[in-house]
Amino acid sequence: MTQPLALDRSHTALLIMDYQNRVVSDVVSDPPGVTHRAASVLQAARRASIPIIYVVHRRPGTDPNSPDSQIHSDVTPAPGEQVFVKSKPGAFSTTGLDVTLREQGVDTLVLLGTFTSGCVLSTVRWAADINYKLVVVGDACADRNAEVHRFLVDRIFPRQCTVITAHEFPRAAGVA
Repeated sequence: MTQPLALDRSHTALLIMDYQNRVVSDVVSDPPGVTHRAASVLQAARRASIPIIYVVHRRPGTDPNSPDSQIHSDVTPAPGEQVFVKSKPGAFSTTGLDVTLREQGVDTLVLLGTFTSGCVLSTVRWAADINYKLVVVGDACADRNAEVHRFLVDRIFPRQCTVITAHEFPRAAGVA
């Protein structure tokens, strides 16, 4: 029997990626289910005092103030929670995210996001290459193609990270 996951809260950060209204409505087949699971992870991370970092994708010419560009109301940032803006799929390539995480002493990332085959996959690959320990909350991620999502979460991600559910996260964070 394997030991349950126990996160070192002092060296962990939660990344919430691409949870803008437009993306959630275009990509997620069950928006209320996914966003509610994401919200439960977010609330547990806040109770555990795990830093929360948002990463949003902004295409050139997109109005950052439009309702479509806003982060979904179920996972709205609290004061002091950082928001990084990216222009490529992954969270690292066009942001200063790695520098910020290293400055904070973070070595473990908990990931959730829309576009499992885009931002989540790209971020997992990049973060693994630069030696972060990774946890993906599989049921708080979504993709347009449910089969691709399942394949990534069940077969690909476990090669580089630990995959858990939103229900399992509070225990891993020590706030169950």
